[in-house]
Amino acid sequence: MRRLILPAVLAVAFALTGCDSAEPAPPAAGPGADVETDLDLPADGAGSEAPPCPFSAAQISELVGQSMVDDGNCSFGDGKGVAALSVTTASQLAGETTYDYQRQQAEQTYQTVTDLDGDGKGYLAVKDIGAEAVLVGGTGSFTVTLSSFERLGAQPDGYEQALRRLLDALPR
Repeated sequence: MRRLILPAVLAVAFALTGCDSAEPAPPAAGPGADVETDLDLPADGAGSEAPPCPFSAAQISELVGQSMVDDGNCSFGDGKGVAALSVTTASQLAGETTYDYQRQQAEQTYQTVTDLDGDGKGYLAVKDIGAEAVLVGGTGSFTVTLSSFERLGAQPDGYEQALRRLLDALPR
């Protein structure tokens, strides 16, 4: 019975003090009500649309220096089931919202993580058998992942160089 007395007293106290509060009412829900004020988004609603896939299989093949086929949904493979490249697109808002978490996860997964210079924010993460890059800019957010490219893994900085070429080709 004693365990129920304290919660009941607290509930009554909260009810009595909350009924006649002088604090202003919370803002009404509407467009942008949940948006953090520190996000670098345009005020006109731009940045809330995900861009389309920015590459074709021919462009990917040229950028990574290996023949690739379109597997659909902005995913590309070598046709042998080994090398894979995917580009995940999202709105600028989504990219800004998940960026810190993605970067933290990359630091735990990859051997090196390097911040990108230039417009927007981003990082490049590399390990021996794969790489990931995230770029958040005015046209949206892009996450590019590469894995199991034998030729890239055999070269010093092969994955990093390929990712930089891919990032340079993304719309800003």
